[in-house]
Order: sequence, then structure tokens, then C-alpha cells
Amino acid sequence: MSQQTSGLAIETAGLVKTFGETRAVDGVDLAVPTGTVYGVLGPNGAGKTTTVKMLATLLRPDGGTAHVFGHDVVREADAVRARVSLTGQYASVDEDLTGTENLVLLGRLLGHGKKAAQARAGQLLEAFGLTEAASRQVKNYSGGMRRRIDIAASILNTPDLLFLDEPTTGLDPRSRNQVWDIVRAVVAHGTTVLLTTQYLDEADQLASRIAVIDRGKVIAEGTKGELKASVGAGSVHLRLRDAAQRSEAEQVLRAALDAEVQLEPDPVALTARVSSATGGQDAAGRAARALGELARSGITVDNFSLGQPSLDEVFLALTGHDTKSHGHDADSPTDDVTQISKTDSEVAA
Repeated sequence: MSQQTSGLAIETAGLVKTFGETRAVDGVDLAVPTGTVYGVLGPNGAGKTTTVKMLATLLRPDGGTAHVFGHDVVREADAVRARVSLTGQYASVDEDLTGTENLVLLGRLLGHGKKAAQARAGQLLEAFGLTEAASRQVKNYSGGMRRRIDIAASILNTPDLLFLDEPTTGLDPRSRNQVWDIVRAVVAHGTTVLLTTQYLDEADQLASRIAVIDRGKVIAEGTKGELKASVGAGSVHLRLRDAAQRSEAEQVLRAALDAEVQLEPDPVALTARVSSATGGQDAAGRAARALGELARSGITVDNFSLGQPSLDEVFLALTGHDTKSHGHDADSPTDDVTQISKTDSEVAA
């Protein structure tokens, strides 16, 4: 049996999966530290779900290798399944059962005794804010409640690794924040989380490291700060007093910063990404010079800021498109949710 690589929950090398002529995953390399949230960021069809399914032993790779806590996902699939759990994009619980019935049923299937399953279900329902809805059929739950009961089902037996495949798709902001809080709590108790998402703010909020994946390939990887620094030292954001001056301000900024200027939906706002250095002048110095040029041109600036690029700007710079621009879904044809949990007979108190 393989030995775990020190400090890594997941390690892949050249991972490949094809569907006919479509190369959904095209040589993915990942190294996911234990005890962290690792984000896999990309648009629909980028290969995120297919990658997760291979790591969770639901799909067999066509090339490369993948290890979970040192176990090969093909040769040692049972050992992998004993340590992981998966919550996919769609609810996997039975909508005709109540919240309590779903969790008790899954608890019994996982080897808990009746009383232990009921106790564990009660604990999770309380922890996830679902106690009042415990006796209601899941089909009557809101979208946010369904995601919470789904995640609760995934951690009936606390997994060492939890796959969350786009867990907040379609949720309102309040429900998304609730799911984020749950993810943070799970990690605080020692579980490693691999989070796939197409929401840049979600990756920014939760992940300590991020792999940017596009068309089946990892095109960048690092901390949020490293990714932002890779595409420029910062972004200049301006708000003008007079919208009639925006066209002139755009020309002045383009010349002063030697950068493309983006006109924002707000008619008095402009944004430009500033590279780290040109001609010996750093980003802050160049931004200050641009502000002086605007003043000399008689353009009044009401608000000015220089900050790191957003992850939106990072993704656009790396790929040439945003995270929702794919029309073709390169992921596997079926994305049915399957949950995999520990199968030993431990009873959670």
C-alpha cells in the first residue's frame, strides 16, 4: 500500500479524462495540503467536476496518476472511499423524506445503531440551523436549506477529505454566506476541503490556495496574493465629478499608465490595471503621476484608489474570458450527485 506524501491530502500528476473526442481533463497536476480549503476555480465545462469524480473514485482516469492521502485512486479505491465524502452540484437526499429521516437513514447505512443515528442526526440538524425544519419533507426546503442538509449528510461520519462541487450554485447571498460558515467550521475541525467553484468571490473568501482551471488544464496555481500579483501590481479605480470628462480622462490615464482603461457601468467610473514596474517607477508612483496628469488637464477626481487586482481581473487576464463564458460543457455527460463516506463501524457520539 502507498505511503502518504507528507502534508498532502491530494496529489495528482498528468491526470487525464476523455469522453469521445473531448479531452475534459488534460494533464492536471494538483498538490492539496491537508487541513485547508483548496479552491479549483473555473467556468462551466472547465473540467472541475470530472476531476473531482476521478479523485472520488467515481470515474477511472484515462492517464496520469492521482493519490488521496497516499492511496492510488484506481488500485486502492476502497481505501480512498473510506476517507472521503462528496457533495455534488445537486441535492442527493430523498426529497420525500424529512430532514431527520434522511440523516437517520444514512446514519444506519453507515453502520450506526438506531439511537446513535438519531442522536447524530439531531446534532447536525441543530448545528446547521435546521431543527425547526427537521420534521418537514426536504422537497419543502428552500435552496439554502437543501444545501445545508446535503452537507450535513456528507459529514455524518466526519471525513478526512470533503469534496464540495459548486456547493452554492443558484443560492441567494444569505444562503451562500451560511454555506461558507459551514465550510469554515468543517475545516476548523480538521477536515480538508476541495472546493470547486465558478464564483470568484467564493474562492477569495474560503480558499487558502487556488488552482485556476480552463479547458481541462491548470493554467495557474497559488495563494490569492500570488495569483493577483502574477497579473500586475494593482488596479487604479477612479470616480470623476463630471461624467462628461470621462472620455478625456480615459485618454490621459492610458497615456500616463501605459495600460488599457476599462469604462465601468457607472458613468463616472474608470479602472486600469497597473503593471509592477515600467521605467523604474513602481505602481504607486505611476498611479500618483497619472493623478497629477488628470489634475493638470482640469479633470476633477472625487475618489481614487490603488489596490490589488480582483480575482475577476486575474481570471480574465489568464484566460481572456470570464468564468461564465463557456458555451460547451467539457465535463462528463452526467453530473448526478453521489455521496461517499466512511464505511467503518465507528459511531459518532
